[in-house]
Amino acid sequence: MSSEPGDTDPRSHSLQALARTVGAPLLIQFVKFGIVGVSNTLLTFVVYTLLLKVFGVWYLAASAIGFAVGTINSFLLNRRWTFRGHVGDALTPLRWTVVQCGGLGVNEGLLYVFVHDARVDKLLSQAFATAVVTITTFLANRAWTFRTHTPLPAVDGDV
Repeated sequence: MSSEPGDTDPRSHSLQALARTVGAPLLIQFVKFGIVGVSNTLLTFVVYTLLLKVFGVWYLAASAIGFAVGTINSFLLNRRWTFRGHVGDALTPLRWTVVQCGGLGVNEGLLYVFVHDARVDKLLSQAFATAVVTITTFLANRAWTFRTHTPLPAVDGDV
């Protein structure tokens, strides 16, 4: 088989087309979500660490406060950049809040299990919980909070 630009295997075109139409938008959004997530995670960890180590706040409360700060940052950045194609409505912030509260519940539950039951270091436990919550909240936000859909056409007689 030749490696000339005009002489390619037809199967590679099919795979490239499939990747573009199915996987690329999802992958691009996930990468953007991940980049935003890095900033959120850093912000959350800074707040968590300060509250935990400097101010002596109980680890679960410190985690919840750090999570809330990261969530606000995340909503603003994801709405403007990651899910830019989404036409928001009045319920978008409410859907985001529901997803993030679910994420917080998962985060707190995992953090408690890792620290209390598994005896893992509190900072390492937060890192493990963050990995799980990142994937689940991305999928929920993509499917529900920032879903894109084609508006239904107006039917004659609709007001």
